[in-house]
Amino acid sequence: MAFKPSSSPRLIQWLMIALLVIITDQLTKVLIVSQFQYGDSRFVTSFFNLVRAHNTGAAFSFLAHHDGWQRWFFVGLGFVATGFILWLLRRHGHQTLFAWALSLILGGALGNVIDRLWHGYVVDFLQVHAGGWYFPAFNVADSAITLGAILLILDELRRVKRG
Repeated sequence: MAFKPSSSPRLIQWLMIALLVIITDQLTKVLIVSQFQYGDSRFVTSFFNLVRAHNTGAAFSFLAHHDGWQRWFFVGLGFVATGFILWLLRRHGHQTLFAWALSLILGGALGNVIDRLWHGYVVDFLQVHAGGWYFPAFNVADSAITLGAILLILDELRRVKRG
């Protein structure tokens, strides 16, 4: 089946949201890479630091300590997810909450794929901490993916409640 942007009048809107996530993600990463050396950390508040961390794995550094194959695995997975999300947006672009969720996930996934292709790892720089406990560093793309996942759950809960 050929890709037809006209098949969903709102598809362009959803792709623009994903593009905004990608641009914001990449700009913030460029700023961090230009201002921080790997491992640098700057105190911002009592619970938040800016850091420069590199993640060759997935969420919470899953598979990060392998010999490099995971880079291409996650790039491929990102492209497969992109195709699936585009298909879903074409079919369900009229479902606003669902499409918002997919757009955020799409933008975040592609933001991290760009890092993997460009650097060989994902640049993370946001770090939350409290009482000596540190949450793994993350970035704008990760935040968009997480928010998208939350919106998917809310959309499904709304659908179940209506049904």
